[in-house]
Amino acid sequence: MRATVLFGPHDIQLVDVPAPELLEPGDAIVRLAATCVCGSDLWNYRGIRSISEPQRPGHELVGVVTEIGADVTAVKVGDFVVGPFNSNCGECAHCRAGFQSCCANVQMFKPGTQAEAVRIPLANGTLVPLAEHPDPALYPSLLACSDVMSTGWHAATMANVHPGTTVAIVGDGAVGLCGVIAAKELGAEKIIISSR
Repeated sequence: MRATVLFGPHDIQLVDVPAPELLEPGDAIVRLAATCVCGSDLWNYRGIRSISEPQRPGHELVGVVTEIGADVTAVKVGDFVVGPFNSNCGECAHCRAGFQSCCANVQMFKPGTQAEAVRIPLANGTLVPLAEHPDPALYPSLLACSDVMSTGWHAATMANVHPGTTVAIVGDGAVGLCGVIAAKELGAEKIIISSR
């Protein structure tokens, strides 16, 4: 299978790598329909954060489930799914409280979604199935739900945005703009956004 591999600053290559396999009963394999480059991927690419060995970038995805482990019940083979930027069990106290990025059951995991397929651990909590396969024209919008939109939404809900509130958002990048969308959806009366 083909995947991108970052070997060092400004040295990214498309190479052949082994196809992902199920390693745990809670794993799923997803064939990627779309993925993207996140700003955090660029830190390593630009050399801002050094890497000690080659790594597979990417942590945002939409795609089709092709294989599931014995414990996976939330998705089935053939489902079109959105995968958030981190795996989570969906069951621990942190996940139930809405802090899936602090999941007590996740070990460090770098999925490498800039590839043809990827193994997703804790698929029951991580993958969100859609009711049907979307038109490919919707892939970019759905892909935004895997990271920037969910981050902007989380920020707005943690700030207790509700009808009639005034919201100030510092940072007018992708996450900040998604925070504007979230604040509007949550009923903010006035939204102020500024660049840094």
